[in-house]
Amino acid sequence: MKQNNETRFKHKGKKIIEIKIAENDPVRKLVEICEELDYTELYKRYVRKWRKVSPETLFELVVFGYMQKRYSTRQIEEACRTDIRFMWILQNEPVPDHSTIARFKQRCSDEIEDLFYQYIHLLEKQNEIDHKSVFIDGTKIESRAGRYTFNWRGTAEKNLAKAKKKVLELIGCKTLDELEALLSSKAAEIIFVSGKGKHKTEEQREWEAINHLCQQWRKYEEQLAIMGDDRNSYSKTDHDATFMRMKEDHMRNGQLKPAYNVQIAVNSEYITGIDVFSNRTDVGTFIPFMHKLEMTHKQRYEEVTADAGYESLDNYLYLEANGQISFIKPLNYEQQKTKKYKSQIGRIENMKYDDQEDCFICAEGRRLLCRRVETDVKKGIPVTRAWYRCEDCRNCPQRQKCCRKEDVNAPKEVIMKETFWEKRAQSLENITSERGIQLRMNRSIQVEGAFGLIKNDFGFRRFLTTGKKNVRIELLFLALGYNLKKRWMKQQKKRLETHYSEKKVV
Repeated sequence: MKQNNETRFKHKGKKIIEIKIAENDPVRKLVEICEELDYTELYKRYVRKWRKVSPETLFELVVFGYMQKRYSTRQIEEACRTDIRFMWILQNEPVPDHSTIARFKQRCSDEIEDLFYQYIHLLEKQNEIDHKSVFIDGTKIESRAGRYTFNWRGTAEKNLAKAKKKVLELIGCKTLDELEALLSSKAAEIIFVSGKGKHKTEEQREWEAINHLCQQWRKYEEQLAIMGDDRNSYSKTDHDATFMRMKEDHMRNGQLKPAYNVQIAVNSEYITGIDVFSNRTDVGTFIPFMHKLEMTHKQRYEEVTADAGYESLDNYLYLEANGQISFIKPLNYEQQKTKKYKSQIGRIENMKYDDQEDCFICAEGRRLLCRRVETDVKKGIPVTRAWYRCEDCRNCPQRQKCCRKEDVNAPKEVIMKETFWEKRAQSLENITSERGIQLRMNRSIQVEGAFGLIKNDFGFRRFLTTGKKNVRIELLFLALGYNLKKRWMKQQKKRLETHYSEKKVV
C-alpha cells in the first residue's frame, strides 16, 4: 500500500507540474529555443567523470535563473527545489548543488559564449535581427572586489623611484637583475641567524636592508605591470578591476570604486554582442569591441551609432577603412549651441579663416599664420595637422580671454586638426539627417533601454565574481536571459520582426 501511494504521489506530482505551467510562460519558450542550439562542444568540455546533470539542462537552468533575477548559484539550487518551473526544466534529473553549477560556469566559458552567438545567428534566421545598423553603448558595473583595496600608478612610480635611488646610493646597482645577482652572491658568504638571543652580524643586517629594497623594487614593478600602459589603478582583490567614478554612488561621496566597463551592441532591441573592459572611458574600447563583433558575426554592420564618448580620430578612421557609416555624436555637439562656447574667442572654431593667405583672424583682427604642417598615414588614410601662430600678440586688450599662456609676450598658437574636423563634420551631417535622427532616437530607446532593464528590472548592479573571464561569463548569461525574455515579450505583444521605433507624429 505504501509503494502504491508513493507511485501515485510521484505521478500526481508530475501531472501537477505539467498543469501548473501556463502555455505562454517564458520557461516554455526558453526550452523551445534552447533545443535548437548545438551542444556538441559543451558535451566535449563537460566530461562525464564529474557530471551529475546533463550540460544542456544546466545551461537552461542558469539562463532561466538569470531571467528570474537569480544570479547566485545557491539561489539557483534553491529554486530547483522550490520553483515548479525549474523542476519542469530538470524533469527526472537530480537537483544540482551550487558547487556543480559554479563549476559548470567556470569550466565552460568558451562554450557558453559559442551558445550565445548561436542564439544570435538563430535570431537572424528568424528575421528578428539584421546587420543594417548597430547601437553601441557602455556602462560601469561595480566589481566584487573590496572598495578600499586600491593600488595607484602614481604611488607605485614614486615608491619605485625611491627604491631605485636608495639601491644606487648604497651599492650602485642600476637594474633589478644586477641587484638580485649581488644579493645571491653575498648570501653565500653570510651565516644567517634568527630568533631570541641571537645577534645578527653587521653583514647580515646590511644584506637584509638591501634585500628589503629588492623586494620593494620587484613589488612596485609587478604593480605597474598589472596596470599596463592604459590604467592608473587596480584592485588588490581583483587585478582586472579599475577604480572608476560610478553613477550609482551608494556612499554619496563621489568616491572611486573598483568596476568594469561593460560594452554592449544592440540591434532590433536584442543584445547582439557584449564584452567587458578595464578602461575607464569608452573611446578606447570601440575598436576592439567592433573587431570582436565582426569576428563572431562573420560580417560587419553597415551603420554604427554611438554617443559622444566614442568620438576620436582613430574610431572615425576605423569605420571609414571598414566601409561602415559613422553616426557618432561629436563631443562638442551640445556645447557649440551655448552662448558660452560661442563667446570663447580663443577657440579656433570661433575664428575667421582666410583661404587666400591660409591664416586665421582673431577677434582683434590679428592674423595667425601657418607655421608647420604634418601629414601621417593611419589605416591607409592621410591625416593632416597644421600649426598656426599669431604674428604679434603684444598689447592685445583681449589677451586674457584669448590666450592662456603666462608669458604676456608669448604669441597665441592654435592647431588645426584638418582630417579630424573633416570626419567630425561628416558624422555631424550623418546624425542630423533624417536617417540619423531616427537612429539617434532608437539608440536612446534600445541600447540605453537595455541597460535600464538590466540595472533596474533585472537588478544587476554588482558582479558576483572577480576577474575578466568570470565576469564575462556572468554577462553572457545575463545577455542570454535578456534576449530570451525580450523575444518572449515581443511575441506576447505581437511585435516580432520589428527593428526600429518610429517617431510619433503629433
